[in-house]
Amino acid sequence: MFKDDTDCTIAPYFEIHEDKVPAFKALSRQLVEITRQEPGCRHYAFSFSGQAAHCREGYVNAEALLAHLENVGGLLGQLLQVAELVRLEVHAPAHDVEKLRGPMSALKPQFFILEPGIRRAAMG
Repeated sequence: MFKDDTDCTIAPYFEIHEDKVPAFKALSRQLVEITRQEPGCRHYAFSFSGQAAHCREGYVNAEALLAHLENVGGLLGQLLQVAELVRLEVHAPAHDVEKLRGPMSALKPQFFILEPGIRRAAMG
């Protein structure tokens, strides 16, 4: 069974400063724990390739994504002391992108408009 896919996802990519991978990973674990409490979060995890890191995250709508950014603001600031944000993508339906453009402008994301698609409703 499928339903329409209308989730908002963001894809930040980081370049971790020399010798700071352990500090980055410690902060990423804290971010996962804080995000675990957010009802609008669909998924949230970090992956690594050497000094590069990526956070794979999805939210039910623009409001949930903005609530997440507010929730993790302090830790994100700490993360940016040990890494550089080198790319940020936002993938969302057009009406959600419009809600995100202003509040996210300081992060300079590249916005992608989500076309109609499907998401599995439940895994059995």
